[in-house]
Amino acid sequence: MSGPEIVAAGAVVARKGRVLLVHRPKYGDWSFPKGKQERGEHIVATCVREVEEETGVRVRLGRPLQSFEYPVAAGRKLVHYWCARVDGDADVSSYSPNAEIDGVAWVPVEEAASRLSYTHDRALLEQHLAFPKRTWPLVVLRHGAACPRDEWTDDDRLRPLASEGKAQAAALPAVLEAYGVSRLVSSPSKRCTQTLRRMRLPIEREPALSEEGCSSSAVGDLLHEALANRSATVLCTHRPVLPEILDRLGVTLDEPLDPGEMVVCHHRGGQVVAVERVCP
Repeated sequence: MSGPEIVAAGAVVARKGRVLLVHRPKYGDWSFPKGKQERGEHIVATCVREVEEETGVRVRLGRPLQSFEYPVAAGRKLVHYWCARVDGDADVSSYSPNAEIDGVAWVPVEEAASRLSYTHDRALLEQHLAFPKRTWPLVVLRHGAACPRDEWTDDDRLRPLASEGKAQAAALPAVLEAYGVSRLVSSPSKRCTQTLRRMRLPIEREPALSEEGCSSSAVGDLLHEALANRSATVLCTHRPVLPEILDRLGVTLDEPLDPGEMVVCHHRGGQVVAVERVCP
């Protein structure tokens, strides 16, 4: 069976007991902001871009919500959703109506269900209300594809990214910025620091994330600190270290992470409350 013809993304943006809704004159409906993925764009970047284009409000993503697939005139449409928080100005009073969106409103959550036009949007609202509190992302990232070990004769800690890994590193900022990542913690190995370098943020070099310096106690201490820190944080590490990290976080994967792939652990109060697997 072929995939959906249209892929899109949207968000339940919440603030102070209100959610952000948009009105589309073409359909006469009220819904959560969403829009189509552009060619070559990562779906999480689609979500952030579309919310800002439709409402003027910049957001950062929280935990994932249910995705919905349904028929449209062009075939089928798949829409991915996230909880989101405002990053900056929340004022929508100066929004300029247009042919696509002619109304943007912060609606009290107790009124939103009756305002929303579609069953799936009301289901998204219920999912948000089931856990309305803010979470913080802890991203566990496997470094990008590196030069093969058997082709490298120098210190393994100096082994760099391969061409594929450099391409993965170039695509990474759009993904991490969608989650508002502001802290980078990495194994000191070159292939890990190279993976994060495009983020243009300081990189904290942490031996506990390296193949040479990893220990159960050191990883435990690092995760305890990361889960207590209300900063969107990335931990960039190696395949042999990942099982220790994921096990301590209570995360089980059907398949190991590929190079450049990540797990986003949304946490609050020291506990992981939602997990998503993301490939840049």
